[in-house]
Amino acid sequence: MRGRAMIGLVALVGLALLIYLLADVLLPFVAGLALAYLLDPIADRLERLGLGRLTASLLILAMFVIGLVVALLLVVPLAANQISALIATLPGMVSRLQGILADRAGPLLQRVGGADVLTDLQSQVGTLVGQGGTWFLAFLKSLWSGSQALISIASLLVVTPVVAFYLLVDWDRMVAAVDGWVPPRHRPVVRRLGREIDGAVTGFVRGQTLVCLILGTFYAVGLFFVGLNFGVLIGLIAGFLTFIPYVGTLTGFLLSAGVALAQFWPDSDWLHIGLTIGVFVVGQFLEGNIISPKLVGESVGLHPVWLMFALLAFGSLFGFVGLLLAVPVAASIGVLVRFALERYLQSPLYHADSPVLLSKSVLSKSVLSESVLSKSDR
Repeated sequence: MRGRAMIGLVALVGLALLIYLLADVLLPFVAGLALAYLLDPIADRLERLGLGRLTASLLILAMFVIGLVVALLLVVPLAANQISALIATLPGMVSRLQGILADRAGPLLQRVGGADVLTDLQSQVGTLVGQGGTWFLAFLKSLWSGSQALISIASLLVVTPVVAFYLLVDWDRMVAAVDGWVPPRHRPVVRRLGREIDGAVTGFVRGQTLVCLILGTFYAVGLFFVGLNFGVLIGLIAGFLTFIPYVGTLTGFLLSAGVALAQFWPDSDWLHIGLTIGVFVVGQFLEGNIISPKLVGESVGLHPVWLMFALLAFGSLFGFVGLLLAVPVAASIGVLVRFALERYLQSPLYHADSPVLLSKSVLSKSVLSESVLSKSDR
């Protein structure tokens, strides 16, 4: 038992080291694997309707690529224009927020802590905003450089569809081959764990992707009609970051509140600021009470804190490849930990002091000894 555990541990460490060393090359292959995994149920349905596996794979992949290209052509120019405009106007917004802070909170702060408190607070606000922007740009740069973005984008556009197509065609055969490698006595347990991992990964990824699309659209449209500058960009950012629980809503709320204060106060009334905040209050209510329970549910088994840690840790270690691997690895670890805990709770180690288990153990031993003696008497 210990020998197998050591072999498994060495294999996991070797796999992690290999991913770390080849992260720049693995991106299109991991993306192709993820794409084939997510599209396999559609291919199975088309097969049941009478299409061949090859035809179904070609049709699904062609429709996916066309839809992705159209979405990128619509979203990327709009996002690029708003990002450039936001970067250009960010210093002015920060200085305006500092002025609002000095006008509204200045007298109170001076009474409490003296004249230097306001100056220090203004300086700290500017420093905090600057450090936040620097950290965000450094994070994007780490993903960019860590995955060799220029090469990776070209490989994603060329290699990923090819990898996804071949994997999608051979998916069922690969699953059957891996199942055949498992010793027959362990197949029921391994198949059960595989089904649970598959349910956790697909339930979260597909459900949370729909949640991100719905909330991103809701935030972008809502902020656009409110008249907030960069509202569409903030809404898209909030929707995209919703993949990480609570991070999307909090980030979008802080960005939109800051932009709303700089844009509408004090020249306008509180109506537009209240409407901006109301968009995120309504969005959070819909997400927590209607959208996420319906699309994701509670059976996925991925705790928000564990998911945030996995995404940040894997993204920091392996770049964009790590972000793709974080959810399936986190779901797999969660399923395995729950299985190990279940076995532990059913084991003699947990029930060592239980009189019921001890009596059953003594009874089974006495029955076994009696059967052995009866056989020897014969």
